[in-house]
Amino acid sequence: MTRERLYLYDTTLRDGQQTQGVQFSTPEKVQIARALDDLGVDYIEGGWPGANPTDSAFFEAAPKTQARFTAFGMTKRAGRSAANDELLAAVMNAGTQAVCLVGKTHDYHVTDALGITLEENVENVGASIAHLVARGREALFDAEHFFDGYKDNPGYALEVCRAALEAGARWIVLCDTNGGALPAEVGRIVGEVIAAGIPGDRLGIHTHNDTENAVANTLAAIDAGARQVQGTLNGLGERCGNANLTALIPTLLLKEPYASRFETGVTRTALVGLTRISRMLDDILNRVPMKQAAYVGASAFAHKAGLHASAILKDPATYEHVPPETVGNARIIPMSNQAGQSNLRRRLAEAGLEVAPGDPALGRILERVKEREDEGYSYDTAQASFELLAREELGLKPDFFEVKRYKVTVERRKNKYDRMVSLSEAVVVVKVDGEKKLSVSESMDETGNDRGPVNALAKALAKDLGRYSVQLEDMRLKDFKVRITQGGTEAVTRVVIDSEDGTGRRWSTVGVSANIVDASFEALLDAINWKLLRDAAASRVRDVV
Repeated sequence: MTRERLYLYDTTLRDGQQTQGVQFSTPEKVQIARALDDLGVDYIEGGWPGANPTDSAFFEAAPKTQARFTAFGMTKRAGRSAANDELLAAVMNAGTQAVCLVGKTHDYHVTDALGITLEENVENVGASIAHLVARGREALFDAEHFFDGYKDNPGYALEVCRAALEAGARWIVLCDTNGGALPAEVGRIVGEVIAAGIPGDRLGIHTHNDTENAVANTLAAIDAGARQVQGTLNGLGERCGNANLTALIPTLLLKEPYASRFETGVTRTALVGLTRISRMLDDILNRVPMKQAAYVGASAFAHKAGLHASAILKDPATYEHVPPETVGNARIIPMSNQAGQSNLRRRLAEAGLEVAPGDPALGRILERVKEREDEGYSYDTAQASFELLAREELGLKPDFFEVKRYKVTVERRKNKYDRMVSLSEAVVVVKVDGEKKLSVSESMDETGNDRGPVNALAKALAKDLGRYSVQLEDMRLKDFKVRITQGGTEAVTRVVIDSEDGTGRRWSTVGVSANIVDASFEALLDAINWKLLRDAAASRVRDVV
């Protein structure tokens, strides 16, 4: 059976940049565009030329792509021709293969927001699209507020879309701009639009996630006949975001009836890079990846309950709707006080620790996990700390160094600008290879800002660990999370540290104490010890090879 073609249109660099707190630099836009092109999307919307210096610079520096590079703008203004509208000219001057123009299809917005007549708006849309087509550009029309407009005045909403279609638009994109539509009505309205004479293979869908239905609304539009899909990586976008392509793309490739009915520019081979691209974007934005994200989240294939883990050992399909490796993700069997021995042995095996069924050490490890979680520890995500705990019970934990004592002071004093600033200083004494070493470090960065006591401790600890110091040069703290697990005067602080090294490895460690500095130092020590442990194991493998 011949499969129908679905066209993927990414607007991360334009609509995604409208996310609160997001602003891409030109090099970051280039990096994202290349990743999208490698993935295989059909269109990359680069931004709005002339709207800001970054977008203008990006179109000048834009990489050559297989995807159709697209500039975004608005239809011409009333009272002037398309050829004499400088805003439309700026979009044309970007020189892209395709141009997407947004225009009003809701009569209320035309008369109240634009302040023009309904007839003038129709003329603006038709003339603008015709102007693009006459100059050899692929024209797309974003029918803004279409679903709201159609519900209020279906005749006018269709009239505007027909004007764009008759002027030569390749795609008429129906936009749920406010994000308030629901799947049943999206499917019904798209079907009615096709029945009214606008072919499905000329229709696109652009949804927002204000009711958490953006992906569902997109699928409903596809079911009804729309053949272009718009969205963003990680669901970035205005307010609650756009349809999330990191959820939509694998659904279209891996789930029925879509997998057998449609094909896209993304291949199964390219899909393996999806998790990496998702996390690359979070890294650019300096955001912690959302663990519960479908397909690409760190918890998407995590199996906590002992019953689940036992079944997964027999057949992963018992609790996984797709194999994690198809999207470049990985299965995780976290440790918690719900864990059973099947779960435990699986997690130990992943760490390279083979323990026979019935080994008394298994019971000791489980008991210790439960005791420590009662104290406030959590090994759900702190896999590195769990491995170190297990190795200790098994007698397999190396002693790389010993911390003899440490001290942190925080001082408030005036700087050269006569402003009161904080300065954290840490002193750490360790014993390495039988020799005591004392290190002192301040947390002041190159701009004169205090980075805090934990930063000072980390710098002091890594400053002189003898022969191990060189191994820690590529280690970076990626995230630092603090949670108070009890209230009042009995408060206990849990600190989770996420670390990364130059090999791309990421690991998490946990520390618990009534004192946040002690909890942080414990998590930091685990992070360093796990890094040294893994480097030692990798070195042994290289020696054998």
